[in-house]
Amino acid sequence: MARISGVDLPRNKRVEIALTYIFGIGRRNARDIVVAAKIDQATRTDNLTEEQVAKLREIIDRNYKVEGDLRREVSMNINRLMDLGCYRGIRHRKGLPVRGQRTHTNARTRKGPKRMMGRSTPAAPGHSRGR
Repeated sequence: MARISGVDLPRNKRVEIALTYIFGIGRRNARDIVVAAKIDQATRTDNLTEEQVAKLREIIDRNYKVEGDLRREVSMNINRLMDLGCYRGIRHRKGLPVRGQRTHTNARTRKGPKRMMGRSTPAAPGHSRGR
């Protein structure tokens, strides 16, 4: 099993697809890495030799920021925005969508589950609300 940047690549997948399991490498970067390493695109991860794995590892370490370093950089960028108190930083701090999406409806992924307004418990069936 090939291990690159602290990630075990899945076994029976094409190398181009398997590289996308590394945080920070998408389809385009994966294709560029495979071409730079001079590996056939049809090669499966199982069939990689140690030299090929070493070549992939070297290319990724030299040219790309991946996994821990990239996660750290992204979180530092978000913290910088929050410290500045700019609009995007405030949206991050409040847990709301940052890129201009509507929040009147939708945005449940960022906002979390609905909070019920008004009564804390629903009325029992068959009972009126008592006026």
